Amino acid sequence: MKLFSSAFPHNGAIPPKYTCDGADLSPPLSWSEVPPEAKSLALVVEDPDAPDPSAPTMIWVHWVLYNIPPDCGGLAEGVQPLPAGTLEGANDWDRFGYGGPCPPAGRHRYFHRLYALNAVFPRLRRPTRAKLEAAMRRHVIAEAVLVGTYQRTARSLSRGARA
Repeated sequence: MKLFSSAFPHNGAIPPKYTCDGADLSPPLSWSEVPPEAKSLALVVEDPDAPDPSAPTMIWVHWVLYNIPPDCGGLAEGVQPLPAGTLEGANDWDRFGYGGPCPPAGRHRYFHRLYALNAVFPRLRRPTRAKLEAAMRRHVIAEAVLVGTYQRTARSLSRGARA
């Protein structure tokens, strides 16, 4: 399975448009080679460098989606509405939806993890990444990762940071 974005290459810089310094839109994502036995997909976007990449202490979750139809092929920029049947989980701001990069210090990496699953999950009660990963255990049949990076400028840092 492959995951990519027309907005940035793997290990490339995420444009400010998709961050707290811009419109905070979710980036366009596309995928291919989904296993034919996949019943659903899940997407988790996370920052393992929070709060500071020189001394990370947590993984900050930016977006949680599950029950994505395996044949939809991707998500458009700022996707709304979500593909039919897709459900959202809570991010680490304790809200649903995408929250873009907003690192308080240094250049952070943002892992977009797409999972092909051999199951569709019932609506989970206020799902977090941890709850979704527990539900997915033994159901992951393929995984693809796209990494983007982002570092705020001195000017943007003066406006605050989230992760």
